[in-house]
Amino acid sequence: MTPSSRPSASSIIVADTGTRPKTGASPLLRKQPLASHLRSSLWIWAAHTVTTRALATLPLILMLAAGLACSGEPDKVVFMAGFRAQANLPFAAAYVAQDKGYFQEQGLDVEIRHASSGEHLKLLLAGDVDFTTAAASSALKRRSDPGLPIVAFALFGQRGQQAYASLGASGITTPKEWEGRTFGYKISVPPDYLAILQANGVDRSKINEVKVGFDPRVLTEGKVDVLAVFNSNEPDTIRRLGFRVTTWEPESYGVPNLGLTYITSQDVVDEKPEVVRRFLKATMRAMEDITSNPEYAIDVVLKYAPGEDREHQMFMLKTELDDAISPLTEERGAAWMTDEQWRRLYDMLIEYEALAQPFDYKTAFTDRFLTDIYENGKLRWP
Repeated sequence: MTPSSRPSASSIIVADTGTRPKTGASPLLRKQPLASHLRSSLWIWAAHTVTTRALATLPLILMLAAGLACSGEPDKVVFMAGFRAQANLPFAAAYVAQDKGYFQEQGLDVEIRHASSGEHLKLLLAGDVDFTTAAASSALKRRSDPGLPIVAFALFGQRGQQAYASLGASGITTPKEWEGRTFGYKISVPPDYLAILQANGVDRSKINEVKVGFDPRVLTEGKVDVLAVFNSNEPDTIRRLGFRVTTWEPESYGVPNLGLTYITSQDVVDEKPEVVRRFLKATMRAMEDITSNPEYAIDVVLKYAPGEDREHQMFMLKTELDDAISPLTEERGAAWMTDEQWRRLYDMLIEYEALAQPFDYKTAFTDRFLTDIYENGKLRWP
């Protein structure tokens, strides 16, 4: 499906809920100086003139100030999902935020696009895209080499989607039994696969490792015995082909494995922090709708992906919703992340030589916007 066939972004003019930008900020953050000045003047006048008699007119003052906040044009934003339209949770959050009007309420005019061949990072750094998606491990790898200035600002996948599958009929029940078998990986040998081997005392030299791409039928056709899969995708596809599936997840063996994130460029973080904050707030508001009503969320997903199978999309969404919940998110809010999570993932990638060179992993993420939008685990809205 081409981008032109996606539902168009709204042009409704809504309230600018951002704070006053610093001097030298992007022009996108310097809009509506007159409205901002008048709004500030109203608040100052109200603070100095409210008396017992004036209290009766205070609601009118507040309404007038709010009206001035709605006088500006919305900030134009481009979000590019990192793959084709489907029910990956970060994609669905943007779809629902658009459908519910949450972007508009946050003063954003968002255009939603989809990557077709991995071009989203290039377009992000060129400034043609403001926000996109990436796995946490991918964000670390791109920060390491070639040193791309990308920053994750929301972590949807408290557990990653990387997993390993075999057919139930194979009789394989433990990673140790991978010895003497053929393992298929998509593009490169995953570092968490190596960590699982080490954790289970598996002799890697006894495994035949082959690159197989993305078609899961290599498993059902017997070309491989164990297959690297995305947990929210291929296991369901294989089961729907009539096969029983056994899966193994890295977390079961103490291997850190984080999932999809929202990322932006360091320039956007530095020059448009209020846009980042409002985009995140709108999508986190959408997360509440997705969690409470997955059927509605799939209805919205299928507006962007009309040719996809509803049951499979629901499997994808519910799997990723389950993996988005952790004690951390229950306490702090959806998509929360910590330094400890990123450090453990970074250390694992370094140990298994998945990063080209060491770097300061703290530069790859920020929780400043999550801190801004949540209070005691509750989303501040609007």
